[in-house]
Amino acid sequence: MQVSHEPVALVTGGGRRLGAAIARQLHARGLSVVVHYRSSADEARLLKAELESIRPGTVAVVSADILAADAPDRLIDTALTHFGRLDVLVNNASTFYETPLDTASVAQWDDLIGTNLRAPFFLCQRAAPHLAARAGAIVNMIDIHAHRPLKDFPIYSVAKAGLAMLTQSLARELAPRVRVNGVAPGAILWPESGAEEAYRARVLADIPLHRTGSPEDIARAVTFFLLDAPYITGQILAVDGGRSTML
Repeated sequence: MQVSHEPVALVTGGGRRLGAAIARQLHARGLSVVVHYRSSADEARLLKAELESIRPGTVAVVSADILAADAPDRLIDTALTHFGRLDVLVNNASTFYETPLDTASVAQWDDLIGTNLRAPFFLCQRAAPHLAARAGAIVNMIDIHAHRPLKDFPIYSVAKAGLAMLTQSLARELAPRVRVNGVAPGAILWPESGAEEAYRARVLADIPLHRTGSPEDIARAVTFFLLDAPYITGQILAVDGGRSTML
């Protein structure tokens, strides 16, 4: 196994949407990338082909259910097997759906808390010694609703609040060798299940910039924390067009 001369990033949920934008941005900055996906195999393979047409041999893909007990080992081992190192970790994989109090189930609790909080914790735990060896960094994808709950999404809101505290806790636990920060997106991409026009209008009315953001806005913020902010740790940046000031 040869050790890559380039820094290596692991992006969970990296095959599509925000994760793919983050992978592209990090790759454009010269990193090799491990793209994790659960079910978006076609998108992940297309992303790999796209990026390797620019720099061959710089992308690996790995499929895993982020909730599986062996997922942290599988993801970290993929980085080490392909590139011999791990420099940065982006915990982007997430589930998001309504759980009204009167109908919420134990299965929904386990899924939402699991993907948004438990999985990032144990992946950070497994990655920590490898990141420390490279004076690396972690970015956790949080949400502006970690601090202001979203109606009908109590479990998701609690999970992201936990991830915000985990970010700050790990910034202390892993210092001084590993920096840990968070990015909290606002309205960037509408839910895949669709969003009614009236709902979109209400959201836009609450954004001082009067527009949604782009995946590239998030990717640039993530890249800033990972590569351009050597004296910043334990911070959470809202990338939301000012919407959090209105909540």
